[in-house]
Amino acid sequence: MDDRGELPAEARRAALAALVAERGYVRVSEVRDHFGVSEVTVRSDLRALDEAGLVRRVHGGAMPVPGTEREAPVETAAERDAELKRAIGRRAAALVANGSSVLLDVGSTTLAVARALVARRDLTELTVITNGLSIALALEAAIPRFTVIVTGGTLRPLQHSLVAPLAANTLPELHADLAILGGNGIADDGAVTNLNLPEAEIKRALVAAATRRVLVADASKWGQRHLGRIGNLADFDTLVTAGDPAAVEALRGVAARAGTRLAVPDLLG
Repeated sequence: MDDRGELPAEARRAALAALVAERGYVRVSEVRDHFGVSEVTVRSDLRALDEAGLVRRVHGGAMPVPGTEREAPVETAAERDAELKRAIGRRAAALVANGSSVLLDVGSTTLAVARALVARRDLTELTVITNGLSIALALEAAIPRFTVIVTGGTLRPLQHSLVAPLAANTLPELHADLAILGGNGIADDGAVTNLNLPEAEIKRALVAAATRRVLVADASKWGQRHLGRIGNLADFDTLVTAGDPAAVEALRGVAARAGTRLAVPDLLG
């Protein structure tokens, strides 16, 4: 067995942690075949992840740490607070100008942004680059007004997202006018985080590849902190949010300290 695999150890372990979170339990032999490494390497990876508190080693494999939140399929997430997400999507889409280039992240709220972009019949000559297959399909209706580019990469089933290695290699070669990203958590210190590591890596690359950055997240994300760090609210020019008024006001305070503009959509719009 070739222990080198295709991924460096850090990336492989991040992908392994995500695999455990998605499946709920993985066997050593299953991981061996999935990554093309030896069982010795798998056990070493699982030991490192267990010591970091990212998985729990059990006989023959590993499972998620009890109490950690499980990732939901994008279709399920899109149904939760759907009206809020549509309002956020419309508000974020209003920030996009004709003839511009946009990096559009994966997720249920960014899917609402994609649909709102398509609904803006005044938008022309827009180039949208995405690592989300659902996003690309939603944008297809706007071709030829839009040019839609998919990054390529390794497919993650739950979000229909494309991640490392290829997606991470593509983004440093690009520079867009605007990046619109989602996230699973915004902590009181301004940390913006995501449930899984592979997508968090791509989100950081999206932030680095754009002149302006917009974070779209409903107010239920307030006060949450997850495994994958995207950055800080100060890395974003605008936060578009809606939901529980108390949470929105808390986010307003965090955004003000970070120097980030807060945009709250009209839910009746």
